[in-house]
Amino acid sequence: MFGLKSMFGASVDYAQLVKEGAIIVDVRSKGEYASGHIKGSKNIPLDVLQGQIENLKKENKTIITCCASGMRSGSAKSVLAQHGIECHNGGGWRALESKI
Repeated sequence: MFGLKSMFGASVDYAQLVKEGAIIVDVRSKGEYASGHIKGSKNIPLDVLQGQIENLKKENKTIITCCASGMRSGSAKSVLAQHGIECHNGGGWRALESKI
């Protein structure tokens, strides 16, 4: 049986990653993002993420994905990892915000 730890990976110090320059990418829709988000995060909706891969690679930074619940950010993490980008699924944006 899978627990949350196996779904989200080992414990990650998100505050430390941000301090080291990690970029938070919120993959919710523009409307969802407009209703509230983590200050300083970038809004790149999941459906257009593929087209932003090269731009994100140029940043050469660790990426933390987030969304409403953690499902879309998990998909985004998979897409980014397939392109060799170091990334972590931060889960829901409100929970992530409380960790940084």
